[in-house]
Amino acid sequence: MSAWVSQLRKGLTELVVLGALGQGEAYGYQLLQRINRIDGLALTESTVYPLLARLKREQLVSVRAAASPAGPPRRYYTLTAAGRRRFDEMLGQWQTVATAVDHLLKESPDGQKPA
Repeated sequence: MSAWVSQLRKGLTELVVLGALGQGEAYGYQLLQRINRIDGLALTESTVYPLLARLKREQLVSVRAAASPAGPPRRYYTLTAAGRRRFDEMLGQWQTVATAVDHLLKESPDGQKPA
C-alpha cells in the first residue's frame, strides 16, 4: 500500500507545489511548511527543491534572492503567468480525474447509481 501512496503523491507533487505558490510568494522551507501543514500532503526537501529548480528552468516560477536573518540569502519563488496557466490546466485535469473516480466508486456493482 505504501508504494501506491508514494506513487500517487509523486504524481501530484507539481500540482501541489504550484497550488501552494498560487497562495503567494514563498521561500523553499516556507513552501514546505505551507504544504506539510495539510494532512496527506507531506513532501520532503529532497522532493521539492529539485522540482523548484525544474519549474524555474521551464519559466513556470520566478526566483529572487533576499537577505536572510541568519545564514545564506533566501530564494523566494513566485508563479509566473505561464506557471499560473500550467496550474490551471493541471487543476482541470485533476478535477476531471477526481470526478470520474468518485463517480465510479459511487456506482453499485450492477453499474447503477445507488438510490
